[in-house]
Amino acid sequence: MHIARIGLGVAAATSVAALAVTALGTAAPAAVPHTLAVPAVAGHTLVHSVSSPLTSEQCQAKWHINCYNPLQYRKAYDLNALYRQGVTGKGRTIVIVDSYGSPTVQHDLDVYSHQFGLPSTKVKVVKWGHVPAFDPKNSDMTGWAGETTLDVELAHAVAPAAKIVLVETAVSETEGTTGLPEMMDAEKHLIDHGVGDVISQSFGATENTFPGFDHGNFSSIKNLRYAFQDANRKKVTVLAASGDGGATDLKADGKTYYKKRVNSWPSSDPLVTSIGGTELHLNDAGDRVTPDSVYNASQHDFGAGGGGQSHVFTRPSFQDGVKSVVGTRRGTPDISMAAAVNGGAWIYSSYDPTAVGWDVTGGTSEATPIFSGIVALADQAAGHRVGNIQKALYSLYAHHAKANGIVDVNDGTDNSYQGVTGYKAVNGYDLATGVGTVDALKFVPALARASSRG
Repeated sequence: MHIARIGLGVAAATSVAALAVTALGTAAPAAVPHTLAVPAVAGHTLVHSVSSPLTSEQCQAKWHINCYNPLQYRKAYDLNALYRQGVTGKGRTIVIVDSYGSPTVQHDLDVYSHQFGLPSTKVKVVKWGHVPAFDPKNSDMTGWAGETTLDVELAHAVAPAAKIVLVETAVSETEGTTGLPEMMDAEKHLIDHGVGDVISQSFGATENTFPGFDHGNFSSIKNLRYAFQDANRKKVTVLAASGDGGATDLKADGKTYYKKRVNSWPSSDPLVTSIGGTELHLNDAGDRVTPDSVYNASQHDFGAGGGGQSHVFTRPSFQDGVKSVVGTRRGTPDISMAAAVNGGAWIYSSYDPTAVGWDVTGGTSEATPIFSGIVALADQAAGHRVGNIQKALYSLYAHHAKANGIVDVNDGTDNSYQGVTGYKAVNGYDLATGVGTVDALKFVPALARASSRG
């Protein structure tokens, strides 16, 4: 079994220039990075980084891609009015779980925040196990450091006053006996000690790669659910990225893709809210030029938003209203946020002394921390944890979705990837973007109200 770090980075300067020449002009996108992480553009070495973030217009002119900063995201998701009302995530805590972490995460968040005029926040680091010393020449560690940087900076961008707890685990997620149990143990420990209102997970493993799957024995997955069951009891919201492999995902080797539709855990778990991916089309002010579309490879991107039917979990009751789409199975994603690399997020990092500066990064591991910030805002607005949001989310979708801040993504494109036909974004719920995306000004108070009734 291979557990993938979900997230795609576009390294700046020489790497991005090469990307514009090579990858964007071809139909076949670069492979999604796996646990032994390399820079997102396979074959390009991360040598230099951009000294300061560029505007979307400059990115288009220079590299033929869109690139967005947190101020654009705030405008796009209608967050500024909430901030003016004092809804900033204050008093709430986001827990982010990553292998190894980053030795420069606090410094990098401070630089990121200062660049865009945001208040910074103290990142509390929890080391779970004997986390080895960081080695900037270890591509596995730098890959996870990049993921950590993305997770922390994007969660903070959306919920600037929320506390952030970063859990660094001591081993990377390879094989089910060494990686996922540590992450689940760490999550359960924090939940049991009252730490965290929402947990953001930017990792996943294809269900088919778990021991016993081929024989219909799903105990290896179901025995790992203890942290989520605990979270459900303690009213902690758990999120997971739906993946960047569209309707397929990686095999156990972490390099090749299944030639059929598959799904991944923990995103497929009914106790987890699965976060899919969209592509935003914004101007430099953050206004939409066109409606959001599916994050997919047909737009000359790198990856596609994960989605489809679980082969392990049957349809949960909260999806009964969309059974015509999901059938008898659990369907993912539940909801989607910005994830396309063409339209990715600027992040700042300095963990690699040979590549200090600004990069453009995407993937559903961008979407997931963004949505963790949305949940933290709803927690504050409600005055308590909103907890497992699934029942509330699908209820808001079924009754006056638009008024509740749920914005349909129905551009007609799909999440096909690596030759496996995906699912189209159509009117209403679909297996490309779930119920759609959000207008936070309406969605945050609606979710707060719905959770109070639940």
